[in-house]
Amino acid sequence: MNNAITDRFGIDTRVTVGGVAFDPVTLEQVTTRVRADLAGGRGGRIVTPNVDIVRQTMHDARVADVVSTADLVVADGAPLVWASKLAGCALPERVAGSDLIWHLSRAAAEDDRSIFLLGGAPGGDRSTAAVAADRLIEAFPGLFVAGACSPPMGFDRDRETMRTLVEDMVAVAPDIVFVGLGFPKQEDVIGQLAARMPSTWFLGCGAAVDFVAGHRRRAPIWMQRSGLEWLHRLASEPRRLARRYLVHDAPTAFGLLARSSWTGLRRPTD
Repeated sequence: MNNAITDRFGIDTRVTVGGVAFDPVTLEQVTTRVRADLAGGRGGRIVTPNVDIVRQTMHDARVADVVSTADLVVADGAPLVWASKLAGCALPERVAGSDLIWHLSRAAAEDDRSIFLLGGAPGGDRSTAAVAADRLIEAFPGLFVAGACSPPMGFDRDRETMRTLVEDMVAVAPDIVFVGLGFPKQEDVIGQLAARMPSTWFLGCGAAVDFVAGHRRRAPIWMQRSGLEWLHRLASEPRRLARRYLVHDAPTAFGLLARSSWTGLRRPTD
């Protein structure tokens, strides 16, 4: 199944950055692939590794397996795209889960497909997922939302709660499911859901549900395009993200760029 991207777009191989094999596709190509597969009754799983996830794959074989077995692996991080270009095997662009949730929802509305949102804070009268669903419906009139759920902390460790979630989702049979629970929890949950829903596409989208709901602010467009979105997130959540970004991810990013530069310099020229 992982080789389907080759047949669909004429791409021979994935591009390896930091030991992770990425599909060299654009945001629009991912959307086209999902639409075509849904039309053919096929589902799949999209993983969007950033520098932090690439770092985790270097130290955890289980995480590496979760990423490598996805049907689409796209780079959600400017340093990964930069590194691929330095190495001479460029990824075409950054493909972020926070952008895919909008593009795939637009496609679902146009194709009379349904979506389901799973993630975000439970909230009071309205959960984060429910607010996000309203925002997407407002943006794409006619979009059918099969369900929206912001589960409580620890739900994935409760066997009965997970069983009920899976059964409820199987019953409504959404075409696309956006799971914003953070990596790798969201991938573990997707694995359980996908086993029962082979015709559904799943996107592990991290904070995207919160962004759509407006409960967190994304960086301005100029920061997204210049690779500075991480700085905006660090400023927004310094206590939670400082250690991850500055102690773990920054050295990983610099290492990737340095090794990629060396690889690019050693590539034979015509």
